[in-house]
Amino acid sequence: MTATGYVHGYSGREAYRLGDQADTLAELLHAGTAYPAGSRVLEVGCGVGAQTVHLVAANPGVHIVAFDVAEDSLAQARARVAAHAPGADVEWHRADLFDLPFADATFDHLFVCFVLEHLPDPRRALAVLGRVLRPGGTITVIEGDHGSAFFHPDSADAHAAIDCQVRLQSAAGGNALIGRQLQPLLAAAGYHDVVVHPRAVYADGSRPGLVEGFTRNTFTAMIESVRDDALAAGLIGEGGWDRGIADLHRTAQAGGTFCYTFFKAVAVAPPSTRLLADPPAQTRMTDVSRFRLDG
Repeated sequence: MTATGYVHGYSGREAYRLGDQADTLAELLHAGTAYPAGSRVLEVGCGVGAQTVHLVAANPGVHIVAFDVAEDSLAQARARVAAHAPGADVEWHRADLFDLPFADATFDHLFVCFVLEHLPDPRRALAVLGRVLRPGGTITVIEGDHGSAFFHPDSADAHAAIDCQVRLQSAAGGNALIGRQLQPLLAAAGYHDVVVHPRAVYADGSRPGLVEGFTRNTFTAMIESVRDDALAAGLIGEGGWDRGIADLHRTAQAGGTFCYTFFKAVAVAPPSTRLLADPPAQTRMTDVSRFRLDG
């Protein structure tokens, strides 16, 4: 298989899923992310603005600079923020993470949510981002880990369907299991005081909002979206795929349960804005524009 870019796709359905995911998980993922008024915060890979609206709501008086590589995503992000938070102090940029148009030490804080999972070299990405973070500033990174998904009734077919998404994302240059790696990645990139907190989502019939918002509309919808690619790549047969998706939907019905863990890391930039040096030029990734930077 060859790299296919952003594995989740760019459809209107995917934009809806991202927004629904952000709204469902806002309290879980954004709890504890509060920046002092007057801070300059860079949101890396803002995508359709699904997380931006929650950053704005939780941080009055903060100047947010949001960028993404995809112009269509930025247009949706602007519209989303304008609808949910008119007058919000957000500055928008179309930019490549590996060629940022910002001076050294421009920002007090960086917010990176569901970005590293799509990059072939997340350590280098973190080091590059450190250039625009002031000494002593903080970086917050949030990622999921598909290996943490477990559910009842258990199903080998459902796990096989999930594994198709993991393998397709790997073929696209990403890593759907990256949550467990955040601490070593940040440390290797030169950050210090790295603290990682697991944030588990658990849904059963007593939590209908999470069953609908997460089990059905976030996780299962994400797996369903790779059906055609999984079948075309020969990763699974059509019958096995259909059984796996049906079994994932079964976990959202009466008597079913679903659990998944996100990982939220906070780290501090070193006294110097110069983090670990870039790799030699011949080993640098040059085709980053094909990777969309949102989760």
